[in-house]
Amino acid sequence: MSKLPGRLMLLGHPVAHTLSPLFQNAALQRAGIALKYEAFDIAPEKLEDAVRRIREIAASGNVTVPHKEAFAGLCDSLTPIAERVGAVNTFWVDDGVLVGDNTDVGGFEEAVADAFGANRDWKRVALIGAGGGASAVAAAVERWTGCSIAVWSRTAERTARLAQRFADVEQAPSLAAAMDGAQLVVNATPLGLQPDDPFPAAIHALPPHACVFDLVYVRGETGWVRAARAAGHPAVDGLGMVVAQGALAFERWFGEAPDRGVMWAAVRA
Repeated sequence: MSKLPGRLMLLGHPVAHTLSPLFQNAALQRAGIALKYEAFDIAPEKLEDAVRRIREIAASGNVTVPHKEAFAGLCDSLTPIAERVGAVNTFWVDDGVLVGDNTDVGGFEEAVADAFGANRDWKRVALIGAGGGASAVAAAVERWTGCSIAVWSRTAERTARLAQRFADVEQAPSLAAAMDGAQLVVNATPLGLQPDDPFPAAIHALPPHACVFDLVYVRGETGWVRAARAAGHPAVDGLGMVVAQGALAFERWFGEAPDRGVMWAAVRA
């Protein structure tokens, strides 16, 4: 990118929980980049107006739930990985062209390796949910040799579309069937954002010794992650993924890697 974006932003609904402004602004300050990263709560019916404004001011930024798939359809161009996923979480404007990218894929891979080991021989992943986050997980896992994914969500049509797009993904008839024999159980639904949300899957139903990865993150970790760990499962929430994808996005916008130590210090403070 030849010049700084007109604005740096995160679009989502809701965004009150997000830590992205904390670590992105810390990285911007350390890099000496005179921009402020801001989060905007955009209702779905306002997304097209927001995209129009993004083009006008040549903004860059991120997209989070529930806009990732809809945003992809509003871009002028998609990177190969964003096209494969069918969802966008990172964007920029290049000579008037709105480009959509997906750093969730790389963020998920980094976070899983950091949490559970870089050389794990994964054979079966249970994926709960079938939205944009789930698509990013599927795109990452299809690069893991010999690993299959069983996906289940409450929306059968969406689940079927995901299974059709990825050869290694099978549509499970039930959540129990999806988790049967899984070494890694991934929550890619928004469950856990609110304190009174039910768990994505009952703790007693998790496969023995399965690792648990929750794409959702909240301060103090999600209840599902805490309960899974208490029951003996290696478990992490999505904080590592969101920092990793944010670092990868920063590199897309500015052509240089951010100081990840500064980013982590900001979210831990």
